[in-house]
Amino acid sequence: MSYTDKREMKIVAGRHSIDLAQRICGHLDMPLGRARTDVFPDGELISFVEEDVRGRDTFVVLSTSPPVNENLVELLIMADSLRRASADRITAVIPYFGYARQDRKERGRTPITAKLVANMIATSGFDRVVALDLHAAQIQGFFDLPLDHLSSMPVFADHLLPNRDAFGDLVVASPDIGNVKVANLYAEMLDAELAIIEKRRTSGSAVKAMNLVGEVKNKTVLLVDDMISTAGTICEASRVLTDKGAKEIFALATHGLFVGPAVERLEVSPIKKIFVTNTIPFEHRIGVMKDRITSLCVSRLFADAIDHIHHNKSISALFTGYAQSKRQ
Repeated sequence: MSYTDKREMKIVAGRHSIDLAQRICGHLDMPLGRARTDVFPDGELISFVEEDVRGRDTFVVLSTSPPVNENLVELLIMADSLRRASADRITAVIPYFGYARQDRKERGRTPITAKLVANMIATSGFDRVVALDLHAAQIQGFFDLPLDHLSSMPVFADHLLPNRDAFGDLVVASPDIGNVKVANLYAEMLDAELAIIEKRRTSGSAVKAMNLVGEVKNKTVLLVDDMISTAGTICEASRVLTDKGAKEIFALATHGLFVGPAVERLEVSPIKKIFVTNTIPFEHRIGVMKDRITSLCVSRLFADAIDHIHHNKSISALFTGYAQSKRQ
């Protein structure tokens, strides 16, 4: 794709998303904008944009991943800095949206933090949001400003389809009921069968998987989820699949957080290889798992989305020929 007319565009990044932002700018054949965030001795942050953004179409790239609160505050401060510098339109490019799992009240006297964070982003000065594979589709409605919800399916398709024959007799499995729609789309794309694992969560970090719907005996299984956090869900699911006779198990997730006991759990799990994207910097957390985790780059996807937004073109056109995943 040819990218043109970048004179009125500027892309800046928060501290923990600089590598991804530089890759995005590489596709767009433009330099990453100069911005800096300093930390005061008391922990307060201050962000500077070190070049002219007056009247520019400006994009801020930053995942609100660990350290979640620090990244979130940095994102909000960068919006205020750009607004006060007279940027024209300011778009938050959030490859991973933190707090997304707090999207409903499961019991009394609890917050819906995903909505609160959406309100904070809207009031900080942003005009638009771009996100990738939100944990739940309804989060799009939490934002009182336009949100472009991207799907990582084209990125995974480009890697998996050329290697489809190597998987042999393949079953795509959803590790819980909530992800069945996405798993089914991958099953259709890969010409595979579908299996579903019933999951019961006992706490925020503990999961008890119960029943399997589908046949996996002597078959290769690809577990599909939106994220791997503490890896409780995906590891318990892999053990259920092993007990049911699965031959080999692979896992796919857009966001690889790999926090808490994730690495220890994955190391002893029967999962042969894990495919994730680089929405979150995780290399420093995976240690002994580095040879079993393949990271796919989403920079081209975001570059295309930014180019379409800048030129007021359809985002949906980027996904022509692919299933729409959670974008629907």
